Amino acid sequence: MKSPQDCKNMADIRAEIDRLDTALMQLLEQRVAYIDAAAQIKARDGLPARLNDRVDEVLSNIARHAENAGLEPQPYVDMWRLLIEAAIAREEAYFKKGQ
Repeated sequence: MKSPQDCKNMADIRAEIDRLDTALMQLLEQRVAYIDAAAQIKARDGLPARLNDRVDEVLSNIARHAENAGLEPQPYVDMWRLLIEAAIAREEAYFKKGQ
């Protein structure tokens, strides 16, 4: 792993970005495993896939984390909104399979 300051050329930068992309995908894989567990619990407990209060809470958390990192929050909120919608769709598909 090289820091951004240690990268001497675009090949170094691209290698580090690719490494980070792999790590992000591994984290997203873990996140999906939690989504699958949530779908099972929600189905058992009669909860809907979409819980608007939780959606709002997650998006608020992401905005706060982005701001704390010195990043413009909106692009990250938008990305997380896509993640959330994909998670809700996955949960709804699980519910349909179980019917």
